[in-house]
Amino acid sequence: MAWFLLSPMSQFCARVLFALAILFPASATFAAGDPAAGQALSATCGACHGVDGNSINPEWPSLAGQGERYMVTALRQFKSGERGNVLMSSQAALLSEQDILDVSAYYANQTPKIGTAQGSEKMLELGQLIYRGGILSRNLPACIACHGPSGSGNAPAAFPRLAGQHATYLITQLKIFREGYRPHKDHTRQNSMMNSIASDMTDAEIEAVSYYISGLY
Repeated sequence: MAWFLLSPMSQFCARVLFALAILFPASATFAAGDPAAGQALSATCGACHGVDGNSINPEWPSLAGQGERYMVTALRQFKSGERGNVLMSSQAALLSEQDILDVSAYYANQTPKIGTAQGSEKMLELGQLIYRGGILSRNLPACIACHGPSGSGNAPAAFPRLAGQHATYLITQLKIFREGYRPHKDHTRQNSMMNSIASDMTDAEIEAVSYYISGLY
């Protein structure tokens, strides 16, 4: 089908997927870590993220099943200061490059627990609409384009797994993206894209899609 015959939403998603194909080719090499070595390193991480990567505190993200490439990127950014977080930066500063690879491999191989979508039926319907279809009238793209039908993310593109993540944590991060705090220190194209998307979302929409995502698996 010709490009100009696509809907504005389809055109946006097509541009996103085209950009990903350029930025993250399937042939890109990635050094895998050692999950066994990573398990030994994860003892400190477990205080916040859970022994097996399933956090019990809604303020802190679960890491079990998270994409290995995404976690490596995030830890490198915390260590360098590109991504600002006092607690995480201090922890990442202690990790060598091999440590980062190993602990990321460990959490990527853990089994995430099934989350539960909470909220009113009306809220979850809105969340589902945004996640799966976006809001065409405002050119708000569907989350599914980058994070997948089940919220499992896009490993080659380093887009994170969202399924089953705490709604509280997701709400906080989306509001941070909306205010532009993360892109000011972390200039990855993914975060710039998220900043642009979140800047058009209301509090109600952020909460709705976050609660919906928390029930995905």
